[in-house]
Amino acid sequence: MKKMKHYPCILTIAGSDCSGGAGIQADIKTISALGAYAASAVTAITVQNTLGVSGIHPVPLSFVKGQIEAVMTDIRPEAVKIGMINDAGIIETIAGCLREYSSAYVVLDPVMVSTSGHRLLEEEAVNALTSSLMPLATLVTPNLREAEVLTGKRLSSPEEMEEAACELLRFGSGAVLVKGGHLEKGMMCDVLRIDGEEKARRFSAPKIASRNTHGTGCTLSSAIATFLALGCALPEAVEKAKEYVYKGIEAGKDVCIGGGHGPLNHFYAPEKMRVLE
Repeated sequence: MKKMKHYPCILTIAGSDCSGGAGIQADIKTISALGAYAASAVTAITVQNTLGVSGIHPVPLSFVKGQIEAVMTDIRPEAVKIGMINDAGIIETIAGCLREYSSAYVVLDPVMVSTSGHRLLEEEAVNALTSSLMPLATLVTPNLREAEVLTGKRLSSPEEMEEAACELLRFGSGAVLVKGGHLEKGMMCDVLRIDGEEKARRFSAPKIASRNTHGTGCTLSSAIATFLALGCALPEAVEKAKEYVYKGIEAGKDVCIGGGHGPLNHFYAPEKMRVLE
């Protein structure tokens, strides 16, 4: 009998963005553009566009669990990306599924506030995030503001970001990537700290003048999960994912979609769907 091949699969667990720039929609675009197969479990339906978020409707816990189980028991993804999770109940539900159906890689993007400033994670859910989900993660990817919430410290330099990344490792994840896109100077600097390594790694690049940055965090985390599923080591996966996002922002900076923060260009260089032996 001929041996069948399979696509590397990434399961994204996140909220739906009807405007298509962030959340599940951005994740599916990213995973597909990078040559892998995207499966999804929707945690919430949001009412939003490039101008902001005006409503959030959480999906019932039984349906969140059912979606994850349906994918895990059949398609068996190589990697899981977790994005928007609105409350403690959904966090505990996802954590329970991950403990029962393990995946090689789990990338957790602790989405707390939207680009437009709308709070997406209830305050009482932060403890559930740090105690239940972060210990199950291969990598956690907070931006500067999210890292400040999690550490209780103001962060304004790469050095402070390194300290914060080290501090966040105490919650049990395998690695932490603190994203410095909100640094005030002209350079972007992300800091990767891997548990067990003595030094942090820095990834720096000039800032691109663009208002089209909606969904960049979702895109980066799903790209990292995809490159991990494709066999890259974590530092290489981060580097390649950052390059993909950077080029996507560059390619989409002069495009007008909506009246606010538009999306980057996910398909600036689409690749063919890859298959694994």
